[in-house]
Amino acid sequence: MKYRSRTEIVAMILEAANGGATKTKIMYKAFLSYAQLREYLSVLIENGLLEYMEGTQTYKTTAKGLNFLKMHSEIGELLQTTVRER
Repeated sequence: MKYRSRTEIVAMILEAANGGATKTKIMYKAFLSYAQLREYLSVLIENGLLEYMEGTQTYKTTAKGLNFLKMHSEIGELLQTTVRER
């Protein structure tokens, strides 16, 4: 697997948690170790991109997180079209 930026890892976590997911599901979908996952989850919760649901013990992407995902994909599309035009 190629090296990923922090932004790519954040996007993978938010996509995995879209609709709600446990730590284990997020860890496997985003290809992270448990230590990495814990670090990213705390940062994402602090910044309001992810929320922890106490009752179900799951994580869910917030509206702010969904907005981040939308912008991330739009930037990716812009970069793709720029590369194709060359």
